[in-house]
Amino acid sequence: MRSLLPPLVVAAVLAAAGCTGTTTPSAEGTSDNSALVLADPIEPTTLNPLLGYGREGVSKLYDGLVEHRADGSVRPQLAADAPKPSPDGLTWTVALRADVKFTDGTSFGPEDVVATYRALLDPASGSTERAAHAELTGVEQLDVHTVRFTLARPWAAFPHTLVLGILPSEALGGPLPDVRAVGTGPYKLVEWRKGDRMVLESNAAYFGGEPKIRKLTVVFVPDDNTRAQRMQAGEFDGTELPPRLATSSGNANGMRLITHRSADLRAVTLPGGPVTGDAAIRMALNHAVNRKGMVDNLLGGKGAVASTPVPDTLPEFVETGARFAYDKPQAELVLDQAGWVRGADGVRARNGVAARFTLMYPIGDVVRADLATAFAADAKAVGVDVQLAGLGWDAMTPRLGVDALLHGGGTPFDPDLMTYRPLHTGNPWGYSSPQVDAALDTGRSLLDPAQRAAAYKQFQRAYVAAPGMVVLASVQHTYVVRENWNGYQAVVDPYEHGALSWGPWWNLEKWTPR
Repeated sequence: MRSLLPPLVVAAVLAAAGCTGTTTPSAEGTSDNSALVLADPIEPTTLNPLLGYGREGVSKLYDGLVEHRADGSVRPQLAADAPKPSPDGLTWTVALRADVKFTDGTSFGPEDVVATYRALLDPASGSTERAAHAELTGVEQLDVHTVRFTLARPWAAFPHTLVLGILPSEALGGPLPDVRAVGTGPYKLVEWRKGDRMVLESNAAYFGGEPKIRKLTVVFVPDDNTRAQRMQAGEFDGTELPPRLATSSGNANGMRLITHRSADLRAVTLPGGPVTGDAAIRMALNHAVNRKGMVDNLLGGKGAVASTPVPDTLPEFVETGARFAYDKPQAELVLDQAGWVRGADGVRARNGVAARFTLMYPIGDVVRADLATAFAADAKAVGVDVQLAGLGWDAMTPRLGVDALLHGGGTPFDPDLMTYRPLHTGNPWGYSSPQVDAALDTGRSLLDPAQRAAAYKQFQRAYVAAPGMVVLASVQHTYVVRENWNGYQAVVDPYEHGALSWGPWWNLEKWTPR
């Protein structure tokens, strides 16, 4: 079973112009730098791990049985030792730490693990994480320090799912509330002004030691340009910004620009339907898009071209020959042969149906807006009319599966976690391929690393023969950070990142003031 990522490429860290190594006044104004103010483009809708909060771990408020290290491997966290599989891979046994308390003062124990995972499995609870644990069938307490998980079939990626935050058993037992954010993590919630900010304070009783940064304030600013302006005005100690905005902000005295590689893929989803569900349209669009031009011109080179949902941050799983060439004549030929004929307005049609669809993207997201605009221009060049719609997430959600979406997602920990749900039959987009299904099922259940690599390479070959979306690129994440603290450690980011998750602050509890 694969437990380690390939060696990470250390993130590019550019020292700010004129920086002398001395600290500048922090946004909070504390003399000892014990407080940090960060800006985040996305506000959580919940703080309940069973409703999706912190699904990649490092959530600040909760701990999982394991945590991911900087190299992508898992190590024990609430577990006392590494999870142990049975010889047939159908059960995993986990011994638990005995020195942990929740932030409300109650003791952590196996009953909390069992209650958390049984709530996840219970359809009546309303947990949104059940699908992400599809092979998990049960959990039981073996003794006062041990639990055992049961799987429907061997699942090589299972240990990576054990980063799920553990809740007190007292908070569970019925339909899930938006819990009181009581966890075992290094921080605890003290204030949440929805639509504005969240304030966390250090957990003095944290089993890993109380963090040196005692107060963390996260301000929610969805618009990229507004966030950049407020960062330059000194309101924040750090934030994520698109590359073209981060560069100018990172030149301020006492700041630095940090770039992280990521497994965060941008793709255009193509739901089932007479246009976006058509095999010829899907194939033609994959040849019509200029991925390299997008990376070079829109991302400023801070990204990597991608044709399939297996990013270059998982190189041992990448099938290098499974890619789409930028080939406008080939795209035109595919459409011509499928009977999509250009009209007087340049838009193709077949049987009275125009080759036209809507592409949604989150308003205020500069990168996705740029990519959507470039995609629409490339599609128009081959006779497909893409109507752009910048919307808020609330407006987009009811239209998922109907309209296309400039989608973001991905994780650097295991290919199963970013390919199975989006592309196996039963996915939200209505895509189905027996060859893709077979390869994904094989990759999920095999434990041998070489055999798994072969399965995922076969998956990519099957996928490019019948694509279900248009994968564009993996985007690098760029951040501006005030240089008042030590402890930064480079990582490869998943899609979920920022002030409350990954990004530069993923190990904030280990940071110290300069």
